[in-house]
Amino acid sequence: MLTGSGKNFIAGADITEIRAMTDKDHVFSQVMDNYRFVNAIEDAPKPVIASINGNCLGGGLEIAMACHYRIAAQGVQVGQPKVKVGLIPGAGGTQRLARLVGLPDALQMITTGNAITSEQGMEKGCIDEVVLHENLLEKALDVSRGFIAGELEHRNRITRMRTDRLPSPEEKKGIIAFAKQIAAQKAKGYIAPFKAIEEMERGLSDDFEADLKVEAELFCDCAVSDIAKNLMEIFLNTRAAGRIPRIKGVGPKKIRIVGMLGGGAMGSGITSLLLRHGFNAILWDINDETIQKGLSAIRKTFDYPIKKGKMTEEDLHQLMQERLTTTTSLEDLGEADLVIEAVVEDMKIKQDIWKYLDGICRPEAVFGTNTSALPITEMASVLADPSRMIGLHFFNPAERMQLLEIICGNETSDQTLATSVAYARDIRKVPIVINDGPGFYVSRQLSAFLSESAFMVGEGVDFLKIDEAMLDFGMPMGPATLNDFTGIDIGYHVGKNFEKSFGKRWKMSPILERVYQTGCYGRKTGAGWYDYSGEETVPNPKVLEVIETYLKENGIASKEVSSKEIVNRMLARAINEAVYMIQEGICDRPQDMDLAMIYGTGFPPYRGGILRYADAWGIHNVYEHLVKLEAEHGVRFSSATLLIEMAKSGGTFYKD
Repeated sequence: MLTGSGKNFIAGADITEIRAMTDKDHVFSQVMDNYRFVNAIEDAPKPVIASINGNCLGGGLEIAMACHYRIAAQGVQVGQPKVKVGLIPGAGGTQRLARLVGLPDALQMITTGNAITSEQGMEKGCIDEVVLHENLLEKALDVSRGFIAGELEHRNRITRMRTDRLPSPEEKKGIIAFAKQIAAQKAKGYIAPFKAIEEMERGLSDDFEADLKVEAELFCDCAVSDIAKNLMEIFLNTRAAGRIPRIKGVGPKKIRIVGMLGGGAMGSGITSLLLRHGFNAILWDINDETIQKGLSAIRKTFDYPIKKGKMTEEDLHQLMQERLTTTTSLEDLGEADLVIEAVVEDMKIKQDIWKYLDGICRPEAVFGTNTSALPITEMASVLADPSRMIGLHFFNPAERMQLLEIICGNETSDQTLATSVAYARDIRKVPIVINDGPGFYVSRQLSAFLSESAFMVGEGVDFLKIDEAMLDFGMPMGPATLNDFTGIDIGYHVGKNFEKSFGKRWKMSPILERVYQTGCYGRKTGAGWYDYSGEETVPNPKVLEVIETYLKENGIASKEVSSKEIVNRMLARAINEAVYMIQEGICDRPQDMDLAMIYGTGFPPYRGGILRYADAWGIHNVYEHLVKLEAEHGVRFSSATLLIEMAKSGGTFYKD
């Protein structure tokens, strides 16, 4: 009987070892050695029972599938997530899983990397029985007695001998073709999903050893690729996010009760997170009407888990009854351990609220503001103890976006920071710690992208072409689409703040000024760069007219540029802005800055992040491109001093 301890059955491969491998022949020999070990379990003269006590993922499931019987505790996770770090199963997983659950389910599990529960695993066929955790070993003993008594014959339970769930050749062609079509839509830029499909297309034959050899070759293709290295780096950096030297050894305060100020889109999303993760929440808003709107918005955030059967309406009602209190009186927040504010983006209104709460809440309570741009240091200046305030910048929709930007004011204490990082982990967010500054990190970095696209439009470049180029690069949305999603008015005001803070280098594009004047602010007004009022999304005629008028007035002809030129120009400006922020002390951890762009803006993970991409481009090449762009377009491409130094010295952001 094979079982594990703690929360895992078997944790799987150590990706730090795989990440360090660059020699394909060496990787191949390691994989073949691993096959011999796993095959030895399957070929053992005695039956081997997998008693799956905890999560059974990756190599853990591959070993379990080589066993002759699989019993799992209720609710444990089962799956093949390697694709999420750029790999495919490398211990026979592509071949054994399809034999147990069938080809369609195996393709789904392997190409998405999404785990299933042990109960779902039993339905699909990769788990034989599911029992209460405390009954796991006793049940395994019962099964062992079945083998001893001859009721079960382990030679008949060798997974690689199973063929009953495999499709016919014609069925296989159709299933594989469909999988390729889905992967082409959803996995552009990645290689692992396509390698997994290729392995199951070429494999699942009568020659299991030959199939394993093909799997090994395709695994090696993935393992030594830059894409896998980038994805493994992101995985490791995500686990390490928030573990910064400043708070090493500082114990966080325990958060039990959280006050939420404001029940709008952001406040309702944050409250939903609190309820999902076991906190007691107090929702405050200015009157009963806004409270009711907030409650309705909170319920709406649970539509998806209810639709998927993960909870019922009754479960939600009970959760809100037990854990959520509403109030229109700030005095009711006196017992909160943490107060998060998400009210209107106005410094005076926010400061008035915080000053009032300063006299109500306990001295040890942490004050977190969800501002997206207002200075934390200035906001904290009204408090008797400014060290208790910190920026907690969530991203919309808060219940789904993984990033939490944690902003330290000049006087934020290490204790406040440590508590905030621990809280972020408790609500399953990726905490990125930065220092106070105009726009913090993500808003400023993203604005560099968006504003440069507007300048190109003002030079005669079609904004549809710009959107297309950035989509092809791997961004989830083009600049115009993203601008519509976040709100053109918000982007305009943020840009004006940057113009005020940084002067000529951040002067706003005249086109953006004119688009803003149309009153078309994006999806929330029904139109922005695009018109969303009809059945199909089309370019907004009002914006097209504004662009045409501007170009005509300034004698500018339409301009054809390549996708590469568009991408390089936007990325050069964004990379340069990131260096300015390092130089200014906003953040000095490239790995955190890259995580922020990946989790906050959708920068393609397989490219490793904007600074990892800069290293791959070559810092000297980035600098030379900036020099060229500055000569053509002016001071906004003026290189940061640090970037010039890196280009001269051969420096990189990552010191691999």
